[in-house]
Amino acid sequence: MPELPEVQHVVDTLRPHVTGVRIRAVRLHRNDIVEPMGFDLSKALTDRSIQNVSRRAKRIVFSLDDGQSFYIHLGMSGRLIASEPNATVAKHTHLMIEIDRPVVSQIRFVDPRSFGGIFWTNDDTELGPEPLTISSSILARQLAGTKRIVKSALLDQKLIAGLGNIYVDESLFDARIHPERISSELSREEVGRLCRSIKSVLKRAINSGGSSLRDYVDANGERGGFQKLHRVYGRAGEKCVKCRSAITSKVLGGRTTAFCPRCQMK
Repeated sequence: MPELPEVQHVVDTLRPHVTGVRIRAVRLHRNDIVEPMGFDLSKALTDRSIQNVSRRAKRIVFSLDDGQSFYIHLGMSGRLIASEPNATVAKHTHLMIEIDRPVVSQIRFVDPRSFGGIFWTNDDTELGPEPLTISSSILARQLAGTKRIVKSALLDQKLIAGLGNIYVDESLFDARIHPERISSELSREEVGRLCRSIKSVLKRAINSGGSSLRDYVDANGERGGFQKLHRVYGRAGEKCVKCRSAITSKVLGGRTTAFCPRCQMK
């Protein structure tokens, strides 16, 4: 699933194509990917202008000139592509938004596994703080309230919004914290270290265009490069880049988790 860096890079590459541009038409090929069910997306969007595209957690948020907004969630395999009108339409293209531009004149939402969707709402009250801006004191407060292992807690979008499996593993390694540590038992120094590591890892991933493991590409159809810089994720059995011990992998809370048992001692 695309995580915060991938979604941010889609937003960054999509924004130049759509900011201030009028929507001419909307072609929806699957009605069941729109929430609320039965909402007339075409009527709501046609002849509106896109004022801005931004990110909240893993959501791509479109702000319109009438004060309304909607967001697209990429799900497991979704892609949001800025396309020329005569480009071949990929299989599983569920939405095509025609915009008033001469060259790149369509925004296409492609989702083979159909776990993504289009949501006519701007309600984000159930989402936690943003990891790129969260302070160590707020992170400490969030973690102090749960007895879960820190790996599971950081994946909770109500606790901190936008992190997924890749970047939790990479951040915990960078902070030298074992993924099975109990969240509420982390010291103030450890939480501060973790907060800095989360921000550092995410910023490096964004600058590298995110991680392309399977389906992910940005709005220009380009793959990311951060997968080449993973230090633990997907590297089970390989040598740790710091201590040369073997990276370990185990399932925690239903998620495959990679860590260095020496650098991240429990």
